[in-house]
Amino acid sequence: MQVVFSAEEIFSIAKAVRRQGETTDTVRGIAALTAAAPGDLSFLGNPKYKPDVAKTRASLVLVPIDYVGEPQANQLFVFVENPSVALAYVCARIEQSLWPRPTAGVHPSACVAPGAVVPASAIIGPLCVIEADARIGEHTHLQAQVFIGRGATVGDDCWLMPGCTVAAECVLGDRVRLQPGVVIGSDGFGYEFVNGRHEKVPQIGSVVIGNDVEIGANTTLDRARFSRTVVGDGTKIDNLVQIGHNVVVGRHCMVCAQVGIAGSTVVEDFVIIGGQAGLAGHLTVGRSSKIDGQSGVNTDLAPGSFVKGTPCLPYQLEQRINVLRRKLPDLFKRVDALESHFGAADSEKSSA
Repeated sequence: MQVVFSAEEIFSIAKAVRRQGETTDTVRGIAALTAAAPGDLSFLGNPKYKPDVAKTRASLVLVPIDYVGEPQANQLFVFVENPSVALAYVCARIEQSLWPRPTAGVHPSACVAPGAVVPASAIIGPLCVIEADARIGEHTHLQAQVFIGRGATVGDDCWLMPGCTVAAECVLGDRVRLQPGVVIGSDGFGYEFVNGRHEKVPQIGSVVIGNDVEIGANTTLDRARFSRTVVGDGTKIDNLVQIGHNVVVGRHCMVCAQVGIAGSTVVEDFVIIGGQAGLAGHLTVGRSSKIDGQSGVNTDLAPGSFVKGTPCLPYQLEQRINVLRRKLPDLFKRVDALESHFGAADSEKSSA
């Protein structure tokens, strides 16, 4: 990290409530409590690390407002509502310093087709391709080798990182962030078995992404067979996620890495899906449900469900089953011993 912040700047950026202690050090790095050295900023984001605060060598520590403890010499405690969020504010300022926005304009190596709309405030990086009738929003930044297909729309203040694809007729809302390698609008996986062959079903729909959506690296959203594949406002999708054709993901959902959602499934608002979970097609996952990592969902889920396992079961039931599953070897040994005992007893009775 090549930035320096004073204690006063950290206090302001972190939206602190109060402070305790003093330090003459400036912040030149960020580190975990146990790894921090003088000049580092650290934070108490998880209560289980509370004992580490008293031992940390960090110059500044972001702590929750109810934390009780004394800073060491030349150490400042900065009290905030949520230390993890406060650290995010600091990191956002660092991000702006390390990677400032380039000057607006179109790189000479970019290819912008006649009829495409690119405002003067946009940043179009090297080797980008923008096809005919595509529209780019104000202040949007396309980094190197981004492809925007015919008739596609990218909203205002978006950031598309290297190697992203937004295929023909797809739509991104405002303030959308795509990590490297995201593909929006690849063909849905649709085939019919006819006369001994898999015949491709044309995928002629689109993908529509709402405002303030973030999508992780190498994630793919298939275009609809007809109509739209949809992701609602504020939803965050991690790396290596596959979303099938005609899927509807609601507002403010969290979809963790390596999740797969098969075609025509509806995920309602505020759903959380853990990593490597798989959802079958044509299902409805109710509002505010939680799906644990590596779960397999093959039935509809009522609003507020919390499920785990494959096939998924209510979370607490699956936990109890897991406890019993670990006891199965001992149970079989006991059954074998009982069979041997009673079998020997029967043999003695028969011989008598």
